[in-house]
Amino acid sequence: MSSYLLELASLMAIFSFAIVSPGADLAMVMRQSLVHGRRAAIVTSFGVGASLMFHVTYTILGLGLIISQSIYLFNIVKWCGVAYLIYIGIKALRAGKADLSLEAVEGREGAKSDQSALRAFGLGFLANALNPKAVFFFLSIFSTVVSAHTPIAVKFGYGLVMATCLIAWFVGVSLFMTTPRMRTAFSRASQWIDRTSGLVFIALGIKLATEKAH
Repeated sequence: MSSYLLELASLMAIFSFAIVSPGADLAMVMRQSLVHGRRAAIVTSFGVGASLMFHVTYTILGLGLIISQSIYLFNIVKWCGVAYLIYIGIKALRAGKADLSLEAVEGREGAKSDQSALRAFGLGFLANALNPKAVFFFLSIFSTVVSAHTPIAVKFGYGLVMATCLIAWFVGVSLFMTTPRMRTAFSRASQWIDRTSGLVFIALGIKLATEKAH
């Protein structure tokens, strides 16, 4: 049991730095918070967390090793991620001015939200699932920190702990970004928020397109 706790502590020490680093998932949650409101951002956060379990699952099953050793499969994942990031970036650039007033955001968080829970969840899931960096991240930390003799059930338990922490982090970001003070600060710049986030997504897509498998 102590060895499992040591493995988990080592995993979380590495993972804690990864979850706070800027990336497509953080940009997605921030945009969801400011444009679609708290509820949509929280649902998106759960999508990101579910995607982490997707990465953990194929890593444990050995698919991550296959992808990391195959340039062809790596490029499939990479170009899907590039296409998705550029697509949502263009969508953001083309979006009209959004109303970020308190009344409007509260209305979007009500029963007649302008974005379905399924779409909000999917945005978070895909933003993280189509990131080939995650293939190498989870493969590397599981291969170096977790023993090959650790039971699969315990490895999945590690993944659930990491997913829970990831969801908690992004829910915290969602709550912070949707406070009245933050809404007021961004209410006059909604169109620039979309333009900036659009450029960020496109830049992340271009950056991903220029990266090669190591």
